[in-house]
Amino acid sequence: MNHTLAIKPAQRSERFLLHLTQHWLTLFIVVWGVFVTLPWLAPVFMKMGATGLGNGIYFLYQFFCHQLPERSFFLFGAQPMYSLQQVGTVWSKDSLEVLRQFTGNAEFGWKVAYSDRMVSLYTGFWFAAIAFAFLRRRVSPLPIWGFLLLSLPMVIDGGTHLLSDLQAGSNFGTGFRDTNAWLAQLTSQAFPTSFYAGDALGSFNSWMRLLSGVLFGMAAIWLAFPYVDAAFQQTREALAEKLKRSVLQPSPGTARE
Repeated sequence: MNHTLAIKPAQRSERFLLHLTQHWLTLFIVVWGVFVTLPWLAPVFMKMGATGLGNGIYFLYQFFCHQLPERSFFLFGAQPMYSLQQVGTVWSKDSLEVLRQFTGNAEFGWKVAYSDRMVSLYTGFWFAAIAFAFLRRRVSPLPIWGFLLLSLPMVIDGGTHLLSDLQAGSNFGTGFRDTNAWLAQLTSQAFPTSFYAGDALGSFNSWMRLLSGVLFGMAAIWLAFPYVDAAFQQTREALAEKLKRSVLQPSPGTARE
């Protein structure tokens, strides 16, 4: 009697799913690594003259970020960031929709395709996922109260920026989070003027966006990934057992005397 153990199409799909459950974290790290790297390539392409590739990245990431130039990093220019007033010398700042379209020039350099907050938020996801890959057997899910606590800086900072922009209206850039006069008064102006006003690198606004983004990104991964990993492990065990049973059974019609 000759038994042929044929691999059925259903088994192939199950083997693929089994492979996915084993390597889902590596796949996420690679794909997300590409996602967080592409915005930095936009100014590189613009500098090289490959404007089609650069503008394509700017277009894609407009769906993930406001891309306001005064809240973004620039490469290949005189400064890593520019104030709204500086941008206004070479580009219209009368409309937010027009303002966000400024990608840079030879003098200013070229804008990274997402803002400083998104740099810290999305990169925070990535670094936390890499850390989880090494610590997954030793880390427990972050409690909900811990996630809410670590998310609070993002909620407060992002919420007050939104209210500030609404308050300023057509006079964009003059809201209470643009001047931070309240903070200067609260601290008796203990820091330089550049720390309070504007969004330049090293300012209060810049520090808040960077720190709150990292905290939220790390908190989200710490909360979610232990549960995701456990779910994939359960699925992996179920698939492995199912494949083990099916591979021992010959397909109908494959047995011959």
